[in-house]
Amino acid sequence: MSDKFSYRKYVWQQFKKNRPAIVAYYFIVVMAVVALLSNIIANDKPLYCQYKGNTYFPAAREYLVDAGLVQWPSDLVNISWKIESYDAVLWPLIPYGPRELDFMNDRYKSPFDVQDVASQRWHHWLGTDEQGRDVLSGVIHGTQTAFMVGIVSVSITLFIGIILGAIAGFYGDHELQISRVRFWSNFIFLPIAFFYGFQVRSYAISDAFGASAFDGFAQMFFSFFLFLVVLAILNFLLWPLKKISFLGKKVALPIDLLINRVIEVVVSVPGLILIMAVVAVIAKPSIFVVMVLIGLMGWTGIARFVRAEMLRVKKMEFMEAAKAFGYSDFRSIVKHALPNCLTPVFIAAAFGIAGAILTESTLSFLGIGVAPEDVTWGSLLSAGRSNQHAHWLILTPGIAIFIVVTFFNLVGEGLTDALDPRQKK
Repeated sequence: MSDKFSYRKYVWQQFKKNRPAIVAYYFIVVMAVVALLSNIIANDKPLYCQYKGNTYFPAAREYLVDAGLVQWPSDLVNISWKIESYDAVLWPLIPYGPRELDFMNDRYKSPFDVQDVASQRWHHWLGTDEQGRDVLSGVIHGTQTAFMVGIVSVSITLFIGIILGAIAGFYGDHELQISRVRFWSNFIFLPIAFFYGFQVRSYAISDAFGASAFDGFAQMFFSFFLFLVVLAILNFLLWPLKKISFLGKKVALPIDLLINRVIEVVVSVPGLILIMAVVAVIAKPSIFVVMVLIGLMGWTGIARFVRAEMLRVKKMEFMEAAKAFGYSDFRSIVKHALPNCLTPVFIAAAFGIAGAILTESTLSFLGIGVAPEDVTWGSLLSAGRSNQHAHWLILTPGIAIFIVVTFFNLVGEGLTDALDPRQKK
């Protein structure tokens, strides 16, 4: 445990020597806090209020309501927060929600224009868009969307890439062996399982995506589970045939070759165009769909990194010792090999988050994959297209995208230097 801690300390010391990277890291931490507390910083609901003899914390409660854990009390369901009378009230720093329409200051109010507000406390400090939505509130809540897209999509990328890369590198083309009858029979079983898992349920999947993205992906997950079940049952039925010496003879499964061919197929497909095509057929746009699709299209680089590291690590003495002790392949991969293969993965993850944020901003700028009422950095930029004189709609989200993407790239470069043993001084 102490060696592991000392290595982390060494990496942190090396990372701190890169001044731009450490500044970028602390800035990202601040932005992450802003994203996490976006409902507290900018909201059209009070932080605290006493209403009709009861005490409420509406801005904080909104987190739980959005998560579906609680509901609004009956006396707060249709309340107009700004015009009600309270016994006591405390408003957020930015007293506007990202979707709130200020009809008294619509049609592109500049930050420097005279605004129809009760006092400077209610001033739109970065102006409004065509509908009267506060730009500063939109930028703050757009930070939450950007970080959520980056973290969730990269998590999906890491999950798929690490598993496939580890399997390809550990087993190669000769070390994973199955019986001859199972090897050849699965060429027939795979189409059968796909037919029952996906083809038979194609209408159910299509109708589910028409209802909502969540229902669609739930049906896809069930179809994949059904695919695995059918495949497992068919393989189980082959068990008696394995007793025949010719059919039961072990043959090598070229898993490395197969995974590399899958990687080449995925890489050959233009990711942005595929995401746009998939989102176009979904009835209800959802940022959840965008996150999943970005994750599903971005795992190939991680898989290649892990595969290359696994090829190197599995030849080391401690891996030979694990094999000599009779440890299972699962334990050898997870406990011994993978911890020594993740160095390039951390670097790729930092760059991947930046790429995911940029992709989501591009899609929302084009009006794809995001509900019209949702406010993101890309949608704010898109609103600026219809009125180029509304410079605050272009500069503010544009600068936010530039800074966050650049700083994630700087953190990635800092990790590259810190984890490179040639940089040790």
